[in-house]
Amino acid sequence: MAKFNQGITGPFQGKVGTVIGASWKGIPYMRSLPKKRTIPPTAGELANRKKWALSQQWLKPVQDFVRIGFKGYSLKSEGFIAAKSYLLKNAITGEGETLAIDPARVKLSWGDLPLPNNLQMTRLKGKQIQFTWDPQFIDDISHEGDQIMMLAYNVEKYKVVDDLYGRARAHGSDILKIESKTGTFHIYVAFVAHDRSRQSESVYMGTVEL
Repeated sequence: MAKFNQGITGPFQGKVGTVIGASWKGIPYMRSLPKKRTIPPTAGELANRKKWALSQQWLKPVQDFVRIGFKGYSLKSEGFIAAKSYLLKNAITGEGETLAIDPARVKLSWGDLPLPNNLQMTRLKGKQIQFTWDPQFIDDISHEGDQIMMLAYNVEKYKVVDDLYGRARAHGSDILKIESKTGTFHIYVAFVAHDRSRQSESVYMGTVEL
């Protein structure tokens, strides 16, 4: 059964026969019921499924970060879906058994907020990573209250340590504490606007052994 939420001339929601009415981000659409497949998948389809599953698994631990980082990416895609689309197009390497994701080519944030100049990373004692940058503003888009987003990702164990709203741009430095975690961590940083209206492109800072 389907319902007309906006009258008889409006879009419907639900199922009528073999047609399903739904909406996404306020955009109504119709689709047919899926048909049961009778032929085996092709080699290309199996490869795409493997890539999709690998990207899904890789991004799941960082979904809170990419939800902010890929906000407003496009009219049809943002957040986790947009981050996965970018990863599939740009960060997949190898084929078959050698299929992998190159962390250096992954983006966890995408936008037009200017990054600060002279962004650097330093390993401190006690499993701490310090980030420093030039606190001066790049142009009229940047603001002293823009905040750094920091993330350390152990991709072998799928373990993440992050700070989504760190210190302000005007401070010129912040510290990410890894604490009890050990292993090889891939480090990413980005900046989010003080009013949450936009974000910067993420930067891959390299790896840290803890």
